[in-house]
Amino acid sequence: MHVARNEPNKTAIYATTLTAFFAIAGIAIVDPILPAIGSDLGATTWQIELLFTAYIAVMAIGMIPAVMLTGKFGYKKILAAGVTVVAIAAGLAAATVNIGQLAALRGLWGLGNAMFFATAMVLLVSLANDRAWAVELFETCVGLGFAIGPLIGGLLGKISWRVPFLLCSVFMVVALALSVTRLKDPEVMPARLRFSEVFQPFRKPAFVLLSVITATYNFVFFVVLGYTPIFLGLDVVPLGLVFTAWGVGLALGILVIGHRLAHRFGAVQTVGFAIVVLLGTLVGMATSHSTAQTIAFLVVAGVCMGICNANLTDLALATGSPDRRVTTGAFNLVRWGFAAPAPVVAGLLAEHASPASPFWVGVGVLAVGVVTFFVGGHVVARGAGERVAWQRVNAAAADAEGTPEEALELI
Repeated sequence: MHVARNEPNKTAIYATTLTAFFAIAGIAIVDPILPAIGSDLGATTWQIELLFTAYIAVMAIGMIPAVMLTGKFGYKKILAAGVTVVAIAAGLAAATVNIGQLAALRGLWGLGNAMFFATAMVLLVSLANDRAWAVELFETCVGLGFAIGPLIGGLLGKISWRVPFLLCSVFMVVALALSVTRLKDPEVMPARLRFSEVFQPFRKPAFVLLSVITATYNFVFFVVLGYTPIFLGLDVVPLGLVFTAWGVGLALGILVIGHRLAHRFGAVQTVGFAIVVLLGTLVGMATSHSTAQTIAFLVVAGVCMGICNANLTDLALATGSPDRRVTTGAFNLVRWGFAAPAPVVAGLLAEHASPASPFWVGVGVLAVGVVTFFVGGHVVARGAGERVAWQRVNAAAADAEGTPEEALELI
């Protein structure tokens, strides 16, 4: 039976989540065309990987000023400016003639997305009466973007690798129209932030430990996302289909499996389970003897990544600062900052060591996250109001259920 929602800002919420879909699809659409770009522009493996590293590095750096500027200009203006930057960068990228120009435009693209992602979730939660519903809607659009983006990239990339970039630009023009006409700032505007405030969450041990786990996980995420298309050596359309399967696995992990496991076992234990299995898939890809095996491990890795994505943000909100903007800025600085070197490192290793070496380095990096989880997971659990199976926590934490909705209530 249809349930009417008491959401006076429903149109603005839908506009924000649809913009998130376009933004994520714009990221994922590039994956299947990486080999074609390298072939057309005469780029080496590590130069191709610059397209991801430039994007991620600028996004990581841009998160902090983007968060701070919300106090001066409000959420809507920063979000709309970010969408505009992405639309311009994507359009210009379609006309580039060398890999340096394309990497620079990807960096500009990353700046635009930093402005969007620094504001979108905070804006959603501020506008919604039912915060859990708004977050779930946002996650749905993110999952669909990762699932549909590679398919679009693969199909259109068969025509030319430039066509997907043009489509990204069109996506973001539509998103800009939605932002300008449908979005609105919350009634209570955010207070201005000082630079030092963004680092306040790092005073909390639970947030620091969670950041270590997140940093290792995101490094691996972009080794897989950025390097596997090169490693597989497939044509554009098959590669698009492969990463569509990966995106579907990611979406299932975000939308279905991740929260169900968290409700039953807690978000902390769920993340721990996911990174342990993800570690196994990396070993599988490093030792795989066939393309089919590699693809199978890739899809399972996508599910694990979706499970992590479904719960890490909730845990950050529960263990960070009461100011959502501060926690979002600090957490995104970690997740994108440590992810930025991964693609170029993978490319250099593939050129100078062996094709499987990026996965082995990923195994070593993620092993640090797994050890951190087993040693300090109980501290993260205590901060999130949960418990882990091998460690007793205080009575107040033992009585808490630690669901994503409750995590949102803590902010």
